[in-house]
Amino acid sequence: MKALALDKPGKPDTLHLADLPKPQPGLGEVRVRVEAVSLNPVDYKLARSGHPAWTYPFILGLDVAGVVDAVGDGVENWQPGDQVFYHGNLSKPGGFAEYAIAAAHVLARIAPGVSFEAAAAIPCAGLTAYQALYRKLHLQAGQTVLVQGGAGGVGGFGVQLATNTGATVITTASARNFQYVKNLGATYVIDYNTEDVKERVFEITHGRGLEAVLDTVNSKNATLGTELLAFGGSIACIAGMPDFSIVSFDKPISVHAVMLGGAYFSGDRLAEEDLGHMADEMMALLAEQKIDAMVSEVIMLEQIPTKLNELAARHVSGKIVAKLN
Repeated sequence: MKALALDKPGKPDTLHLADLPKPQPGLGEVRVRVEAVSLNPVDYKLARSGHPAWTYPFILGLDVAGVVDAVGDGVENWQPGDQVFYHGNLSKPGGFAEYAIAAAHVLARIAPGVSFEAAAAIPCAGLTAYQALYRKLHLQAGQTVLVQGGAGGVGGFGVQLATNTGATVITTASARNFQYVKNLGATYVIDYNTEDVKERVFEITHGRGLEAVLDTVNSKNATLGTELLAFGGSIACIAGMPDFSIVSFDKPISVHAVMLGGAYFSGDRLAEEDLGHMADEMMALLAEQKIDAMVSEVIMLEQIPTKLNELAARHVSGKIVAKLN
């Protein structure tokens, strides 16, 4: 099969096209003919660092949409021809290839009328936002939430999900992305390059602060996020925890770490199955046109290295998806 291979840890542009053996599904697994795969920051980060469980050449790509091609022993709920999408296990070969293997219990079905490209855009970014807002922050209608980095993948899904919940959504973005995040549902947009985020948040909330913060940027921003919370507020962090040596706990707040792929390393089958459940719920929202997949560009497999470099430079809004067939 044709695949984009990594021979050793390195920059994204060290990925190269290769002809590799078609993988075979094992017990409880399915083989998916990959139709589309989306790009995520974790892809270029893993390319650089590698992983102890990998053997080379290795195939990256966590977010896969395609058609079930073969099923392994013990698989009862899926059959060849089913259209599926999923968030993959970063310790195992992924979807930058014509075929990929997935555990049957993490799959979700693609709804009629939804494209493979849209489905592939959901898993890593969409499920992370879903887990943060609904599993960790328990966001409610009428609350005010700050989504740091609303033009990115997780941030964009976060803005949309929070808006659907009935929350008032504040987000940060550069000036060129103001209209983009407003179209996603943001009520207020703060230019992090020219405005004081803390000052603006307290101005918007009339000095009270926020019920919730979803930080998608870094530890420094997460630390700032704790200062913006109202009494009893919560923050979910996906790109680094706050610096607890300087965080003030003079009011009751809660801090949550979000690591979607950690489900695979938890040893908890229910945690893995929840990836499929969350994907089902996101697909329902997409099919009902309550959220947009934010596909900003569709590319070919061989263009992935170049686009991963652009993603690393933070020059991308929305989701980039590679189409294989």
